[in-house]
Order: sequence, then structure tokens, then C-alpha cells
Amino acid sequence: MNGTALHEIRACFEGAIPAVVATCGADGVPNVAYISQVFYVDERHVALSFQFFNKTRQNILANPCATALLLHPGTAQFYRLHLRYLRTETWGPLFEGMKAQLAGIASHSGMQDVFRLLGSDVYEVVRIEVPESHPLAAPAPRAGWLGAVRRASEQLVRCVSLDDALRAVLTTLSDSLGVPHAMVLMVDSARQRLYTVASSGYATSGVGSEVHMGQGVIGVAARERTPVRIGHMTNAALYSQAMRSSFEAQIPDFDPVTDIPYPGLEAPHSQLAVPVQSARGLLGVLFVESASDLQFSYEDEDALVAIAGQLGATIELLQATADSADAAAPPLAPSVAVGTPLKLRHFGSNDSVFLQDAYLIKGVAGAILWKLLRDHQQSGRVEFSNRELRLDLAHKLPDVADNLEARLLLLQRRLAEQGGPIRIEKTGRGRFRLVLGQPVELEEA
Repeated sequence: MNGTALHEIRACFEGAIPAVVATCGADGVPNVAYISQVFYVDERHVALSFQFFNKTRQNILANPCATALLLHPGTAQFYRLHLRYLRTETWGPLFEGMKAQLAGIASHSGMQDVFRLLGSDVYEVVRIEVPESHPLAAPAPRAGWLGAVRRASEQLVRCVSLDDALRAVLTTLSDSLGVPHAMVLMVDSARQRLYTVASSGYATSGVGSEVHMGQGVIGVAARERTPVRIGHMTNAALYSQAMRSSFEAQIPDFDPVTDIPYPGLEAPHSQLAVPVQSARGLLGVLFVESASDLQFSYEDEDALVAIAGQLGATIELLQATADSADAAAPPLAPSVAVGTPLKLRHFGSNDSVFLQDAYLIKGVAGAILWKLLRDHQQSGRVEFSNRELRLDLAHKLPDVADNLEARLLLLQRRLAEQGGPIRIEKTGRGRFRLVLGQPVELEEA
């Protein structure tokens, strides 16, 4: 490869400058065309966007050899890739990653109604040729990625709760990588949705807001278990989460009463979502965005993938230790709250809970709250454990990767945001306490 490795020229694959692809038909007649996207697959392969049934496509099927001329956006150095066609993928992680990036490129160039990905043509890179030229000086490399990954790792290994772990990740992104707008969403496998458990940089936290699996950058990253990165503002309906009204319109069962507003930027120009996984499967998604174009490079993607991997391992460890923690603890005396009773209503159809006629929470977190309140009303108890809760709500948590502690954290933060007299406090590993400042009046709707 003339001493040039494919990963060394990954900046050429950002889609900022179209590539030129040359092919030759069975009759020996060459054809040269601009192509929207050359996508980095791995150290030996790239993928070209297959969008039109054109001459390039005909030539490749007849003669699998091609060349792609790329221009480095920072140095103006040309690179010529000698390629051999292998296959076309029309679904899966590679296809969805290219589809998302192409949507951003199309919007940036005003071609969103024209650019439509039909397939990802995968090529082996046989040789990289560096034509003689006079490139510009390479821009100074951006520092901080490896250091940020190290700091995140150092903090995560010391975390004793999910709350600590999420705070460590968001703090690292903000302080070490200069990424103020970020959020972490956990997966609800039964309902095929993701729900926000932590965010930073937004006017409202959005804790409890939901994204459908496969919806937008976040949902596609979760469904395909692959990073999805967009460097330009996109109006493509599948990926745009810019305007709340547009996002809501894409959700067929959106309920303005019980669905918490999504906290994202109104006009994001760059977005990057990476899956958070463990050995047991998908746990959630780590998502960042910016109001500037081309804010996140492949180095940012690499760093976030590493951080998300460490977060996934930490979440699995915390879940295992919380579930195995000793459930036996000296019980407190029954709690007696005083004052005007708080009226809470529960709707069994979706486990939504309303506090004083105002929506509070739903789903598994709603079922947890209602169980705690019923147990307290019946016996006055306030001490609970993760273990007993998991056993009691087993039918609500069908997937082993569905993290109970994430539901508790979601409930804890929603209660704190309401500023009311109901709180949940951790009392130890795998244990927590229900705190009531007023008596409660429960109604099953």
C-alpha cells in the first residue's frame, strides 16, 4: 500500500469533498463519475454508496476493478485507492451507518430529495497510491481523546452506583472532550424503546423521555448495535430529531400528557450515537450533539465507543453486585407522615402514575413506585431491596439486560425534579428507602 495505511487517511472519508470513481466496462470503455460517499469499513475495506442504476454500477458488475480518488480536506493531498468489488449490503450496521451519514451529506448539499441509498458496495483496498503533489501542512492534531478515555476509565472503576457512573461519563465528555450536550439512554427491550436516564447541557434534563428503537440517530444506533455519526444538519425524516414537533409526529402513539419532552437541541448540525453494550446484550446508547457542522470526527467516535464499552461493563458489574447484595437489614420503625394527604392515581394499562392530577411517571418505573406506595400504605415500611423488587416485578422485566437500577434512578430523578415530598434515597448497595413528607392517598383508576 505504498506505506500508507487506510486508517491514516480516515479524514478523507468524512464526506466533506466528493470522491471521483473510475471504472471500466466489459467493452473496455472507461467511465469517471463523482460519488457521494466513500465509507471506511476497516483497515482493508471501504464501501461506496450505491444510489443510482448508472454506468458505474453496470461497469462494476461486469468488471469488479475500480479506482477512487480522494482528497484530504485538511492538507489537499490526493490519494488513489485501487479497489476490487466484493459484495453489496442492503441492510445491517454498515448500510444504516452509511444511510445516516448520506442523509447529512444530502442535506448539506441541498440534495435530500435526490440522495437515496440503495446499497453499500463493499470493496477490498488492493493498493493506496499517493500521487506526487504539494500538500498543505497538516493541521495540528487535536489532543485529548486518549486522555479522556483514560480519565473515564479511572472514574468508572471507582463507581459504586449507576448514578456515579453516568455522572462520570457526562463529566468526562464535558470537561475533557469539550462536549457539553450529551445524554445516556437505557433500553426498554419489552417496549422496544430507549428512555433517558441522564443528560447534560440542556435547559431541561428530559429524564424519562423516550426514543423508539430505530428512530433517529439514537434509535438506529441501538437497533443496529453500531455507531451512527452525522456531520451536517439533516432534514431526512428518519434521522432528524431537531424540532420537537417533527419528532413527535414520527411517533404513532405519542401522548402529549404522559410523554416527557425530548431534551435535544432544536437545530443540531452534528450528532453521534454509540451503543452501550455488555456480554448480555444492548444496555443503551451514549449520545452527543452540537450546533456546529463536522463537530465529531472518527477520533471522537473511537473515544466514545471505548467509553461506552467501559460504561457497559461497569453497569453490568453494578447490576450483578446490587442483585446479589444481602437483602437482610434491620427494619426501620413504620414511618408516619403528617400533613395534607397527597393524591396519587395509578392506571394499570401502562402503569402511569399521576401526582395531584399531574403526570409523574409510567412503565416499569411507575410500577415500582406504585408497589412501594402500596407496601408503605399497608404496613408502613420504607426499606426495600433491589432483590425483592426484581422478584416481585419479574413480569415487568422480561430481558436480563433490562437494568432495574436504571429504572430506580429514573424514578429517583423524576421525583426530585417534581420537588415534592416523595423521595427515594439509596441506603447501601442494593438497598434504598422511600421517604414521604406527607401521607398518601392511593387510587387505582
